[in-house]
Amino acid sequence: MVSWYQWVALGALAYCLGSLLYHLVKIIRLGKPVDLARPAGTESAGIRYSFTQGMSPLKKESAYLHLPTYAAGLFYHGGTFLSILVFLLSLGGLAFPSGLRWIVAGIVVLTSLAGLFILIKRVALPKMRSLSNPDDYLSNLLVTGFQGMTVAFLLIGAEAGCPYYLVATLLLLYMPLGKLRHLLYFFAARYQLGLFFGRRGVWR
Repeated sequence: MVSWYQWVALGALAYCLGSLLYHLVKIIRLGKPVDLARPAGTESAGIRYSFTQGMSPLKKESAYLHLPTYAAGLFYHGGTFLSILVFLLSLGGLAFPSGLRWIVAGIVVLTSLAGLFILIKRVALPKMRSLSNPDDYLSNLLVTGFQGMTVAFLLIGAEAGCPYYLVATLLLLYMPLGKLRHLLYFFAARYQLGLFFGRRGVWR
């Protein structure tokens, strides 16, 4: 039997997917940016580089100068996708076997701690605070809270169902509104960078 809070989470998921689809259609309708400069390279090569070598921390000053934070961010994102997978499986009435459930919960504990590390660094460092806005803090708290509730749901089960699905609902409702939209815009931004620098012959 589907509980009321599962129906609420399903509604939030539908809203989130619909909103992200709306943003995707907007991006597609904008088309390729017009560049009147004479090509010095190939766009396809730039796009490949943007999504492969260009993602390496060695190619990004903001990453190789802050490798622990970069690694924590990657780990944190991985835990988010893993938590979303748990959420989707739970809505479908599926569950991990007992042993695997403990392993997944252990991983998500660590990824949520990575999220807390990033949040504490943002709060503690004056330079980070000056670059931050309420959206940065709220996004982190929602995602980290969702990961924490995922651990509770995996280990406790149905007793944690209500708060788990309500936290998931809050995250899904906020996702299309704040910086969490980079789930979609990240790919559009990397594609556009590849187009520009590939055409200019900078990324080959």
